[in-house]
Amino acid sequence: MARLSLLLAPILAVLPLVSAFPAQLPARSSAPALPLDDPFYIPPEGFESSAPGTILRHRTPPNPIAALGFAKVNIQAAHQILYRTSDSSGNAIATVSTILIPHNADYSKLLSYQVAEDAADPNCAPSYALQLEAAHDGILGLVIPQVELLFFGAALDKGWVVTVPDHLGPKAAFLANNLSGQAVLDNIRAALASSSFTNITSDPTIALWGYSGGSLASGFAAELHPTYAPELNIVGAALGGTVPKIRPVIDAVNKGPFVGLVPAGIQGLANEYPDIQKLIDDGLNPSKRAEFNKTQNLCLSGDLIQYFGKDIYEYANDRDIFDQPAAVKVMNANAMGQHVPKIPLLIYKSVGDEISPVNDTDSLVETYCKGGASVEYKRDELSEHASLEITGSADGMLWLMDRMNNKPVQQGCTTSTAVTGLADPRALLALGQEILTLLKAILSGPIGPGVVG
Repeated sequence: MARLSLLLAPILAVLPLVSAFPAQLPARSSAPALPLDDPFYIPPEGFESSAPGTILRHRTPPNPIAALGFAKVNIQAAHQILYRTSDSSGNAIATVSTILIPHNADYSKLLSYQVAEDAADPNCAPSYALQLEAAHDGILGLVIPQVELLFFGAALDKGWVVTVPDHLGPKAAFLANNLSGQAVLDNIRAALASSSFTNITSDPTIALWGYSGGSLASGFAAELHPTYAPELNIVGAALGGTVPKIRPVIDAVNKGPFVGLVPAGIQGLANEYPDIQKLIDDGLNPSKRAEFNKTQNLCLSGDLIQYFGKDIYEYANDRDIFDQPAAVKVMNANAMGQHVPKIPLLIYKSVGDEISPVNDTDSLVETYCKGGASVEYKRDELSEHASLEITGSADGMLWLMDRMNNKPVQQGCTTSTAVTGLADPRALLALGQEILTLLKAILSGPIGPGVVG
């Protein structure tokens, strides 16, 4: 039950804020069109011949960007870009990014923030979830990506331009991590090509940040950067709650509060890999098929609620379904550590992480370091997976500030284990500033440096 309370902590923190500002709660009559119903998301004919990162179309979001879905965020501008990227097989696909411009923006600083979408339903995309009145999968369906404004909102308040890609692609290919990494890098290329309407400089200082599912996209972008997009001036990546391997997660979360990640992840892979869809079609217990398939229309919160405490193996005819050659091949292809990043990394991880065992991240860091990477690895003893997203974000923000300000990074690798990162007064202050920025966003105060409202 303690783990459940940690899981629900961000949601429980939100509810008093929602009730405190009832006047800002909108009618549902003007919700934006869902991605699957919105023609903007459909690429133009012949887009396949364009280069990765090409802008196919752009617009102002149909609805304003909102804090927690109900309070309009007071920023300078927002843009949505449909851009060309590549799937896991190198085929052309198109996905959307959301570029956020704060007041008094420093257009020479660009943060690509990867939301933990963690769903197999394309209607859970952050480009939709971040809009005012966005509603899908119940009242709390989109709350987890919406809560992440707590983190990238702090970056906006520093004046950084923030781009948030729909890194799972048009089919919500959750756990197809090569696709996600490419989508992140191409979203940055698209941002650099957007200067005529965003004013982003031609050669900004670029950083990556993501937690949990967002760290997968960010981590794969870091690994693929030297070969897929070496021209990008990425100065570092902050990766929190890392999930280096897929297979150990299945057993770690089974019968617990996070087991809903499994059907979402398996269906996400099936959305990308026909062999995984065939594995599902052939291997599901017929009496459980309808329940398993509900994940196709659920976002992360809905998956966690729908499958809470379930035994994932009861959905299969054979308990070795995840050890079949097709499953092993795809999961291995989407495991971290296949390439060594050339950019500096901050990796922060809970020692008691109940989703992905800490030893998997220990091994990943060892692999990176043996390959010559520069890694600052922070292990946190007090937290669990959900709580570290909040408490560890302070370390992430402080580290990214140093990278954005061109502070020299220590070469090589360091590992430290602390009871909590918040024992550092700077981190505690940074977390407080993140919370104040979120409150300012809810109150529609202007977001950006040097502005008072």
